[in-house]
Amino acid sequence: MTESVTPSHRYPQGDKVQSLAELGAISHRLRAEGRTVVLCHGVFDLLHLGHVRHLEAARREGDVLMVTITADAFVNKGPGRPVFGEHQRAEMLASLAHVDYVGINDAASAETVIHAIKPDVYVKGSDYKDSETDVTGKIVAERQAVEEHGGCIVFTNELVFSSSSLINNYLDVYDPTLKDYLAGLRQRDALSQVRPMLERAAALKVLVVGDAIVDDYQYVTALGKSPKENMIATLHREGELFAGGCIAAANHVANFCAEVEVVTVLGRADSHEKLIRDSLLPNVTLTALLRNGAPTTRKCRFIDSGMRKLFEVYYMDDTPTSGRQEAELVRVIANRAPKYDLVIVTDFGHGMITAPVIKALVDNARFLAVNTQTNSANTGFNLITRYSKADYICIDAPEAKLATGDRYSDISTILSKHLPARIDCNRITVTMGQEGAATWAKGKKVTRVPAFTKRALDTVGAGDAFLAVTSPLVAAGGPMDLVGFVGNAVGAIKVGIVGHRRSVGRVELIKFVERLLK
Repeated sequence: MTESVTPSHRYPQGDKVQSLAELGAISHRLRAEGRTVVLCHGVFDLLHLGHVRHLEAARREGDVLMVTITADAFVNKGPGRPVFGEHQRAEMLASLAHVDYVGINDAASAETVIHAIKPDVYVKGSDYKDSETDVTGKIVAERQAVEEHGGCIVFTNELVFSSSSLINNYLDVYDPTLKDYLAGLRQRDALSQVRPMLERAAALKVLVVGDAIVDDYQYVTALGKSPKENMIATLHREGELFAGGCIAAANHVANFCAEVEVVTVLGRADSHEKLIRDSLLPNVTLTALLRNGAPTTRKCRFIDSGMRKLFEVYYMDDTPTSGRQEAELVRVIANRAPKYDLVIVTDFGHGMITAPVIKALVDNARFLAVNTQTNSANTGFNLITRYSKADYICIDAPEAKLATGDRYSDISTILSKHLPARIDCNRITVTMGQEGAATWAKGKKVTRVPAFTKRALDTVGAGDAFLAVTSPLVAAGGPMDLVGFVGNAVGAIKVGIVGHRRSVGRVELIKFVERLLK
């Protein structure tokens, strides 16, 4: 008996479910015997008649049908998905008589499977036949991978159902508030408005100004309380460094806009400049001023095996820039800002952005989007009210309450009345974590957007991603209610990413939105 895909998991179908490596070996042996190997790949979250007919048609293309599914960790179809886990999905497919083998692909791309199995025939549904309508662009890459190994791609012409539509409409995967909200968006055909909004934003040139931060993740295992001290002992496992702050924000926006520049300040002592430059996407340029006698801000978090943050240590000098350094920063901003359609400010309150710098931003930006973050080092001192005006503000609920000195009013009142009374701004978003977000535009009512996921792997940088992606949408004239919807989708994707291992992509966002609104 060959080794199954997960030795600890037992399938009723026995040998049908195999590891990807084993499927590759089986395919090689079968093709050497002169038999034709057919491959289908997908998520197959809810097995329905369309799938059955598609797989039956695929089986007629050869002698042996292999079906691979995307592992749970790489399914990006919206909140609560996949509904069925990878082992359940594998078992369902293996129960079909015309399916010979099933495997789980522990990667985001089907190309991994194609290169392992080298099928004679790769079968896709008719909805992928027109490569120009494939938002992912993956069908072209998949075709190239198949043909590289001498295979061909075939499109079935069977009855098509949408698993996402069936799940959205017939399975109770959303709470009532979210379900009603999404139903309202479908009724107004919001999906047809999101793509054009993203396309308009893509033409913008963006300048990102703010604090560069190195996010240092140290993964540990808790050993227990020290017998001699009142503290918990941990065993270090490994570490990871990420370029965060304005650098992470620039990478997010670079996936949605063609040209991005970052203006920031790095410390000469322990600058991490190579890490930062190596982390930037190809369409991002860096203008970095160096500060004498200070490090680039580094936030070291100690994290246990459940991704729970135990404590953190800041390495920084957050005294305000001054003198020649401040004057040079003001000069650079005054020179750069007018050349860009949009200036995004990620103000973490770590000393870079002083009153003269703010004045340069306000006076020179053609469209100014701002986030001022309250964190452990600056609570109560880094408020959005430091800015006299902005075109778009995106802050979280505690930051909004601190800025208005209003601890108890409903967020709608703070958003639509108290904040606009303190800063000249006509478009504001307040993010609220698991409660979602609220948006407001002058002359419009407050719109509340429920959260799209309750499962957060890592919340670091979620607000920055929200700001980075929604700012171009607002600058391009997008309606605030849809901006909030897209922003919450961005946040839902980002909380599933550890640190800044990658940025939120345009294609995955569009797919996420489409799955929500089908």
